[in-house]
Amino acid sequence: MLALLEGSFALLERVNVRLGRGPAQTAAQRLGIAGERAAYFYLRRQGFTVVARRWRHATLRGEVDLIAWEGDTLAFVEVKTRRANTGVAAEFRIDEAKRAALRRMAEAYVRQLPWRGRRPGHIDVRFDAVSVYLADVGPSDIRLQRGYL
Repeated sequence: MLALLEGSFALLERVNVRLGRGPAQTAAQRLGIAGERAAYFYLRRQGFTVVARRWRHATLRGEVDLIAWEGDTLAFVEVKTRRANTGVAAEFRIDEAKRAALRRMAEAYVRQLPWRGRRPGHIDVRFDAVSVYLADVGPSDIRLQRGYL
């Protein structure tokens, strides 16, 4: 069922691009969105519960690609996408400025969680990286690095 849904989203996106619908996007933006979608379905197949995609905060710059629970751990996931595996892992493109921004965004996200009238409890937080190497034909190569950042 999940594979059917994943394929349907990919098909709809290709149709919309060909019909010129939706916001204008560069090739790099389309590649990034396709990678995030592939990472989303990959994490779902791995048992993650994805609770946010492309999350933004009202006052902080940047966005978190995916936020997901794996058991009792809340994972903030940065997705890096490439067309081909060049031998250098895509996640090496995550620099210190991006890491610092992700930490700030994670703190803001946890602060806004509903605590139902009680003091905020302790939440195990982890920063993961997903490298997506999209294939023109066949399955894409997707790699999860838990605790990467």
